[in-house]
Amino acid sequence: MMMVQCADLHLLDNLAGWTPMSFNIVTKNTVRDRFKSPPRPAIWKDVEDKDWNSWVWQQQKRIKSMDVLEKVINVTQEERDAFAQSHEMFNMGITPYYASLIDPNDPNCPIRLQSVPKKGELNILPSDLEDPLGEERDMPVPGITHRYPDRVLFYTTHNCPVYCRHCTRKRKVSDPSSSAANKQLEEGLAYIEAHKEVRDVVISGGDPLSNSDDRLEYILSRLRAMDHIEVFRIGTRNLVTLPQRITDAFAAMVSKYHPVFVHTHFNHPKECTQEAFDACAKLANAGCVLHNQMVLLKGVNDNPKTVMELNHKLLMMRVRPYYIYQCDLSQGISHFRTPVEVGIDIIEHLRGWTSGMAVPHFVIDAPGGGGKIPLLPQYVVKHEGKKWTLRNYKGLQFDYIEP
Repeated sequence: MMMVQCADLHLLDNLAGWTPMSFNIVTKNTVRDRFKSPPRPAIWKDVEDKDWNSWVWQQQKRIKSMDVLEKVINVTQEERDAFAQSHEMFNMGITPYYASLIDPNDPNCPIRLQSVPKKGELNILPSDLEDPLGEERDMPVPGITHRYPDRVLFYTTHNCPVYCRHCTRKRKVSDPSSSAANKQLEEGLAYIEAHKEVRDVVISGGDPLSNSDDRLEYILSRLRAMDHIEVFRIGTRNLVTLPQRITDAFAAMVSKYHPVFVHTHFNHPKECTQEAFDACAKLANAGCVLHNQMVLLKGVNDNPKTVMELNHKLLMMRVRPYYIYQCDLSQGISHFRTPVEVGIDIIEHLRGWTSGMAVPHFVIDAPGGGGKIPLLPQYVVKHEGKKWTLRNYKGLQFDYIEP
């Protein structure tokens, strides 16, 4: 017979008042309720929900011209000129959903800065590089970048729902001539299969979720059939720019090929909507592990308050902040780049001031293919023999003696 201790009786007494109804009252206000859906711009107010919530419709109705953009926001003359002069170099494409996040009257809206051309794109610096990360140099076969010992990047499409103005692959993204045809796809899979040292594959693009479910499942199933492939990662911004892409059918398909890691790219709290929350929930519920890779962008997220708010929202969405990238040396994005000290200062204001889960790595992806190099505030004050003098997040110093 089980003996009930006094403390247990006290606990049971406290629980006695908890009825199913009271639990419903407690859980009525869910975390999801803290995220809002953006209002639809007038141009799409009469669109049926079945169309608005269709990722195919969203792709088909992307804003690609000034004529349509002017029906959504109050376009400035600078934006009009920038579009005219940059369109041949890098297309504009904005899903109706992502456009609904733009403040129509604020030229400095963080969503607008990321999606609408600006004059800064026309300024190509001598230090800018067409291929800043040296991906083509480390490409043994078309579509495969093999830089690190045990992992490769697999380029599967040139297309994205939104052509981000800070894109590091402007040389390829939005350019149909760089599309990954079936022959290239097969050559990439053959290379991965032949190289047994590869255990981790990053499925990238463009945005790999621009592929159909069938094409993606073909890629995933081929990779999972290789004994030496342990994990793969899907690098996508669809959770941000086209959350409608994460259908129940897609989530069910992906769940067959675990472990699957999804690396996404939220840059600002405005992007954390109820639609984005639901897309992340579908993938998390399907067993995917979600990480975020934020790019540090001037005027968008270059302050600790914005980054902390973003990371807190991401954790509520079950997305772990993973990286903050210093903006690459891609051509035409120098107006987005901040001093390196800005990123270090952001980490300084996160570490210790919020939970460690909300503190990503700040890295520079070294120009020319040097790989990711982490940067941290300096916490070592002094090191003498076996004595380390360290400081904490408040600036207080402590001595640690090695054994």
